[in-house]
Amino acid sequence: MNDTPEKPTAAKKAPAKRTTTKAPAKKTAAKTTPATKATTKAVAKKTTAKAPAKKAPARKPESRTALVRRARRINRELAELYPYAHPELDFTNSFELLVATVLSAQTTDMRVNQTTPRLFAVAPTPEDMAALPPEELEELIRPTGFFRAKTKSLLGLSAALRDRFGGEVPGRLEDLVTLPGVGRKTANVVLGNAFGVPGITVDTHFGRLARRFGWTTQEDADKVEADVAAIFPKSEWTMLSHRVVFHGRRVCHSRKPACGACPIAPLCPSYGEGETDPEKARKLLKYELGGQPGQRLKPPADYPGQPAPPMAPPAAAS
Repeated sequence: MNDTPEKPTAAKKAPAKRTTTKAPAKKTAAKTTPATKATTKAVAKKTTAKAPAKKAPARKPESRTALVRRARRINRELAELYPYAHPELDFTNSFELLVATVLSAQTTDMRVNQTTPRLFAVAPTPEDMAALPPEELEELIRPTGFFRAKTKSLLGLSAALRDRFGGEVPGRLEDLVTLPGVGRKTANVVLGNAFGVPGITVDTHFGRLARRFGWTTQEDADKVEADVAAIFPKSEWTMLSHRVVFHGRRVCHSRKPACGACPIAPLCPSYGEGETDPEKARKLLKYELGGQPGQRLKPPADYPGQPAPPMAPPAAAS
C-alpha cells in the first residue's frame, strides 16, 4: 500500500522532467538568436565602416594635350603678371652680359650688379680683362663669392675671345660653350638677351618651377630644357625663362612658396606645398611685389619697383 501512491507520483514527475529539459533548450535558443543577430550586425557595421577606407580610384594621368594647354596658359598668366619681365643683370653689351652671368653663379643678381660697375670701369673689353693680374681681378669680384674660381674663368674666357674670336662674343651656342666657365645656361642667357636667339635658361628657379608645374620630372638641367622646349614654341623660350624665374624669385620660393598669394594657383598641381593663407602668403612676397627694391641698379623704364641700391663703399682703414 505504501508503494501504490508512489507510482502515480513518479508518473507525474516524468513529464515535468521533460518540460524542464525542454525549457533550458528554449531559453538557450532564445539567448543565442539575439547574440547571433548582434554579431551579424556588428560584422555588417565593421564591413560598412571599412568600405570608405578603401583607396579612392587613381586620378587619370594628364594627357599630353591637356599638359601643353595648361602649360601655355600658365605662360600667358605669367605674361600678364610680369609684363615687365627682363634679365635681372645690368649690362650694355654682350661681353658685359657674359661676364655678369658667369659672376652670378652662387650669388644674387643684385650682388653682381653692385660689383660690375667697378669691374667694367677697369676692364671694359676682353683684351683689358685678359691683361689684368689675377690678384687684381680677384679683389674686384670678391663680393660675388667663389672669386678665385670665377677669376680663372673670366681670365680664360677673355683670352679665348681675344685669341679665337677677334675680341667679340660669338653668337652661336656651339661657340659659346667652348669658353671657360660657360655652359648651356650662360650661353642661352647671352644668346637670348644679347643676340635675340631664343633659348631656355634653366637655373635653380626655372628647374624648381618646371617640376612644380608638372612640365618635367627631370633634375638634370639639360633634360629639363629639352622637356620644356617640347611644350612651348621657340619664339616664347627667352621670355618664358624670364617670367618663370621672376615668379620663382618673388612668389614660388624654394622653401616656402606663397601659394595663397599666387595668381596661377588654380593651374598649379603643387598648390598647397607652401603657405595657403592669403594674408600670411602676402608677407612672403619679395622684390617689387613685396614692396622691396629689385635686383638691378638700372632697371628698364617699365619696371614698377625701386632700383637696387649701389654697393656701400668699403670702410676706410683706421
